[in-house]
Amino acid sequence: MTTPPDAHPRFADALAALGLAGLTARIRRFPEATRTAAEAAAAVGCELSQICKSLIFAADGVPVLVLMDGASRVDVELVRRELGAGRVTRAKADVVRETTGYAIGGVPPFGHRTATRVLADRSLLAHDLVWAAAGTPYTVFPMAPRDLVAHAGATLVDVREPAGR
Repeated sequence: MTTPPDAHPRFADALAALGLAGLTARIRRFPEATRTAAEAAAAVGCELSQICKSLIFAADGVPVLVLMDGASRVDVELVRRELGAGRVTRAKADVVRETTGYAIGGVPPFGHRTATRVLADRSLLAHDLVWAAAGTPYTVFPMAPRDLVAHAGATLVDVREPAGR
């Protein structure tokens, strides 16, 4: 399969495997990095909460992916309780790359090198459309949040840090 110029090869392959090859045409590449949710929202021209962050944590040393809206922070204690883990920490950059096959700032919600447990915060469902990384710090793609959660194999949870914390 030929990879479209804006798609990361692994991500393009994942889209094809999921029957979503047509989505590659909707991937948007930007000249400036969209590593952070704020950068992505500014580039796309959407609300910060319409960005879907793909964050890797380590639950008792086992990688877990948490999908969170761009305007919110993950409450690691809520993740710990949700997973029944003893300890949850932010995964280091090398673990993120080893687990997903992507660098921090470009991790998509699915299409990873290894299968991991996926949690998606319900806050993503507040929008008709969200934007997520497409495998590089310069690319994003749009998708309905319920579809994104389904394709990621995610469990819907409430792991958002309370406002004002």
